[in-house]
Amino acid sequence: MSTATKAKKKSDVKIQPLGDRVVVEREASESKTAGGIVLPDSAKDKPSRGKVIAIGDGRLLDDGSRSKLQVKVGDNVLFTSYAPEVIKINDEELLLMREDDILAVIE
Repeated sequence: MSTATKAKKKSDVKIQPLGDRVVVEREASESKTAGGIVLPDSAKDKPSRGKVIAIGDGRLLDDGSRSKLQVKVGDNVLFTSYAPEVIKINDEELLLMREDDILAVIE
């Protein structure tokens, strides 16, 4: 018996966050437990890890200049689970959050 798999393709849509906002692609959640039990989608925890795919210009400071963001495109990050705004672009789920909601960069 064969099963159809959906290949993940990159979106043609470009998104540019404003200010100190960052767009993150969430890491895929595990579908099996360590003991080998297969989890349904409703029982999976959404991971709070992901990869930065776009960054804004930085926060506007009082003197009119912009602060530099600490993260860059391609960084793997750890973020708070309540922080992101979930957006869908071409059936791709992305997260939009402020840089302050990112807790750490994973190296």
